[in-house]
Amino acid sequence: MDRFAELKTCVETAELVDAHAHNIVALDSAFPFLNCFAEATGAALSDVPHTISFKRSLKEIAELYGSKSSLDAVQEYRSRSGLESVAAKCLEAARISAVLIDDGLELDKKHEIEWHKGFVPFVGRILRIEQVAQNILDEGLYTSFFSFPEILIGHCRFWFKVYVEKHSRFLLISLSIITYADQIVGFKSIAAYRSGLEINTNVSTKDAQEGLNDVLQAGKPVRITNKNLIDHIFVHALEVAQSFDLPMQIHTGFGDKDLDLRLSNPLHLRNLLEDSRFSRCRIVLLHASYPFSKEASFGLCVSSVPKLSFHGMLSSVKELLELAPIKKVMFSSDGCGFPESFYLGWLDPYLALYDFNVSFLANSRSLGVTSDTIWGVESAKKAREIVFAVLRDACIDGDLSIPEAIQAAKDIFSVNAIQLYKIKAVSESFGSNGITSLSPAKLDINASLQGISFVRIMWVDASGQHRCRVVPQKRFHDLVVKNGVGLTCASMAMSSHMDGPADGTNLSGVGEIRLIPDLSTKSVIPWAKEQEMVLADMHLKPGTPWEYCPRETLRRVAKILKDEFNLEMNAGFENEFFLLRSVIVDGKENWVPFDATPYCSTSAFDAAFPILNEVVASLQSLNIEVEQLHAEAGHGQFEFALGYTTSANAADNLVFTREVVRAVARKHGLMATFVPKFALDDIGSGSHVHISLSENGENVFMGHSGATRYGISKIGEQFMEY
Repeated sequence: MDRFAELKTCVETAELVDAHAHNIVALDSAFPFLNCFAEATGAALSDVPHTISFKRSLKEIAELYGSKSSLDAVQEYRSRSGLESVAAKCLEAARISAVLIDDGLELDKKHEIEWHKGFVPFVGRILRIEQVAQNILDEGLYTSFFSFPEILIGHCRFWFKVYVEKHSRFLLISLSIITYADQIVGFKSIAAYRSGLEINTNVSTKDAQEGLNDVLQAGKPVRITNKNLIDHIFVHALEVAQSFDLPMQIHTGFGDKDLDLRLSNPLHLRNLLEDSRFSRCRIVLLHASYPFSKEASFGLCVSSVPKLSFHGMLSSVKELLELAPIKKVMFSSDGCGFPESFYLGWLDPYLALYDFNVSFLANSRSLGVTSDTIWGVESAKKAREIVFAVLRDACIDGDLSIPEAIQAAKDIFSVNAIQLYKIKAVSESFGSNGITSLSPAKLDINASLQGISFVRIMWVDASGQHRCRVVPQKRFHDLVVKNGVGLTCASMAMSSHMDGPADGTNLSGVGEIRLIPDLSTKSVIPWAKEQEMVLADMHLKPGTPWEYCPRETLRRVAKILKDEFNLEMNAGFENEFFLLRSVIVDGKENWVPFDATPYCSTSAFDAAFPILNEVVASLQSLNIEVEQLHAEAGHGQFEFALGYTTSANAADNLVFTREVVRAVARKHGLMATFVPKFALDDIGSGSHVHISLSENGENVFMGHSGATRYGISKIGEQFMEY
């Protein structure tokens, strides 16, 4: 019996999630069918039939169609069968269950995304941000407030709003989710094509305005090539992506014939990747910047992007898996224009970065990656052959066991992409090879809707009390996301000892505000997985913040720091709390400290480990970093130190951390309290906050001259003084 039979079956029958593709075009499109085999234009197209990859691919298409292995025979079959029949045959043969389409590529007579849903169970949209901006300018929508036509998928809608200041005609692109978005699964930028990847994350408003004027003066159709304007659009789109937890794809390496390859090297992204403002973004570097590992050979082929031969792909993927963890490798076809391109597929690596965990190698033209980095490969039919060959060789060499290789195939072909793009895949059936099959009814990009009964809409009042309104999940998505829920103004003035407005607040039960959920903070509750929780902003009416909203106040201060001083405030909190247990004395319940051990006691940690371990796991599920934890000096007192982040994120993390600690303690029959002074004869609890200011990612508190006192800068001294 073939030792690798099970692995081969697994690879050949795996359902695929195609994470990067483009629209299919009509049969009578002017887009040449030869582009199914190479991204060539003009005279370079005539060279395509003379490549090894063309001959191999044509033979495989002919075998699928049962036709002669000639270009004329294949095209005759396509014409006779019709596009729908060809698409169904190719995509079914490729076993693609989900595809993410960048529909910003201009193709003659391309089919809309909705059309593709007739052949693939799930289709998600990747929004090309530069194309959106060009469409706005082409249609003359830059002179007034405008809402794009709604993109409807069921009850879900996206609005793109454009506003141009009357005097400057400066383009501002912003994104707001009116209900819920389950069609757009990510953004994409082609900045590499136009002005290169050295993105200026601090481009000035003045420079961006001038860039817009230059673009408009060039006439229509608009083609945005001004670097300042491109950088401005990119930075604001990245802020939106981070706000709504959407990945951002960035094209790197080969591309359009007018691309300056030197500027598409991902090393140019260093400043962006090190900018703390975007520390929570998920970035996808498409094509792994090929061919920067072989730059010298690029001069041989400038006008077209060649596909690799089988052995070229085999070598490339082996090299890829030598550098990257298997859990970080993903599949996509880069299919474009023709169903056959999805069926064939090409191993064209791309790289995805989680949370910018990147290390740059000094004096090197390569990009080093940490264990939290994701690589990827593009593939379909050829991918199965290549991946099988690579995994089989790894087993022969003793690097992988057969079960490990089978799991690697699952991860590469679907699991890793599902996790990166947050596609909820539910198993329809599991065969002996364990491969998951995806169905349109069970594949949902909005995973949080599955099995959720209620949503807690949370706020923190002026006394620090955590409060919430709870609504059924359906009502939340149908109404609350857009309109919020009503709340009396007095709620913000309630004290910690009385559910009524404190004296002197001038807030009463007369008048109402709206709690508008901030969807970027919505998460499944770790200790109650049938519920979600979300932090809310306080508005007088949707779109008009209330002056007493604490989250809006912090944002205003942060904006002043940025706009007037180009500074950003980062913060990290220490959370001290007491764990208490219930005892009955003379028939009366009393709460006493969990233990009486000293500072940093190992015994205290051992005793509380089941609780502390569950707290850390819950925080990690909420993407909250715990730097360290220990027993404090008080009896039954413990401390969690959280990782630093932007001030707004740090404040949100503090709220969620306290929710987690209290809930997990209750689950274990204990009470957790954060009161400053629990016992008069013991020390109190603090919530120490560590603050720093940064400019362009650099800490400005640190003195850089021997003349500075105590090693602190002048800005640092002034900050402490005031």
